[in-house]
Amino acid sequence: MSRNRDRLGGPASTADAPAPAVMQDTNMGGFSFVTPTEFVELPSEGKHYAEGHPLYGETSIEIRQMTAKDEDLLTSRTLIKKGVVLDRLIQSLVVNKSINTDSLLVGDRNAIIIAARVSGYGNEYNVEVQCPACSETQAHTFDLNEAHITQGDIEKATELGVVPNKDGTYDALLPRSGVTVTFRLFTGQNEKELLSMFLDKRKNQDSKFITRQLSEMVVAVSGNDSSEVLDYFVNNVPSRDARHLRLIFKMVTPDIDLTQQFECAECDHTQQMEVPLTAEFFWPDG
Repeated sequence: MSRNRDRLGGPASTADAPAPAVMQDTNMGGFSFVTPTEFVELPSEGKHYAEGHPLYGETSIEIRQMTAKDEDLLTSRTLIKKGVVLDRLIQSLVVNKSINTDSLLVGDRNAIIIAARVSGYGNEYNVEVQCPACSETQAHTFDLNEAHITQGDIEKATELGVVPNKDGTYDALLPRSGVTVTFRLFTGQNEKELLSMFLDKRKNQDSKFITRQLSEMVVAVSGNDSSEVLDYFVNNVPSRDARHLRLIFKMVTPDIDLTQQFECAECDHTQQMEVPLTAEFFWPDG
């Protein structure tokens, strides 16, 4: 698996250039803030976008650093209830407004969120965690600068018969049925569609998470992209094929790895633990 342990974002200016003034005098007799920007390294490296997408072939994206107005977004009860608060934050921070932020791949969105948090509140993330061994709850500090990019194991996926297409999709031959499916990686829009299922209590009573996930993932079966064929496939695909598809999907998906070493202060148990993303992530001071 290809990994890059460099920091996720770097300053927009060079190391020798002077830092931009935070506040500047204006001709109107007042002051205006100059919001700094930074370039965030994209886990996808622009390889999983179709030609014509603003991020096709781009390895980074420019975002501005958070302001008090962005914090207002994070406290909006309406946005939180709708489950779109982070969508609005990303939309606000991306400098190039021609980019539809819903079309960003999930891993690229995660990179933006982490970079925004680090520039806004620092790299130390203090949070209460429960020890998996003794169940004792304790304060633990994670270093967000230790997050690193996982670009997916394309080589291993290729050995399993996965073929990348020029439009950012992949073709895969399923082992049980022998059917070739074309699947895509998840964008912010796909993620919202899946999240809405959990927020809608009526749908939650009759959970269809596996088939819904497949319907967001698969875009064609043996070259046929009609809704009838896709619906039939999603509801009748053998479990072995569905599991294989989820496996290779995860294998080729670029993302941010937030796994870090945890050591319990009570029982000395140590293990790798994924950084828990709680309300304190954007509100470190409580």
